Amino acid sequence: FGMKDRASALEIYTADPQTISATRELVAGVVSDQYRVFDWLQRNRTFINALRVERNVMFLILTLIILVAAFNIISSMIMLVRSKNADIAVLRTMGASGATVMRIFLMTGASIGLVGTLTGTVIGLLFCWKIGSIQGFVESVSGAELFAAEIYFLSTLPAKVDAAEVGLVIGMALFLSFLASLYPAWRASRIEPAEVLRNE
Repeated sequence: FGMKDRASALEIYTADPQTISATRELVAGVVSDQYRVFDWLQRNRTFINALRVERNVMFLILTLIILVAAFNIISSMIMLVRSKNADIAVLRTMGASGATVMRIFLMTGASIGLVGTLTGTVIGLLFCWKIGSIQGFVESVSGAELFAAEIYFLSTLPAKVDAAEVGLVIGMALFLSFLASLYPAWRASRIEPAEVLRNE
């Protein structure tokens, strides 16, 4: 107020927002100490921290979902082992070792995890790539605008596929599915063929 033709602030835009810290240090080295230099990361620190927390929470929720799926694999594999007791006993009497039986059930569990992971990955990628079309379809069916511009900061849902995060989730899902198959496979390898065949 009362500054007339004088400026109180100067905004500088960079071509790459990720290099803003280096640009801020460069500008701070040029101007005198009586001026304060800060970037958009510093001005929106609270909001950015909230986004990071939300991102970590979403990753935790995704991990819990994968753990539930892993427990489903464990229960399914245990039931499969119980239903195949006689077949496992026959294999053992024909000369199959415990390691061979364990390898068979490990491959079965890993195959279940692989198919589920690939299916989920494809569906997730399609959802990210077609999020605008999905939003438009939901709005046309419901007759309501999901993200009104006068209420929300964004009128559409932005989606970006991060290859590193996708790879991390795929790797974790495959590892947990393999880990979930270890105990049922070990139980299958410990079945005594003589006892099973005697009870049949």
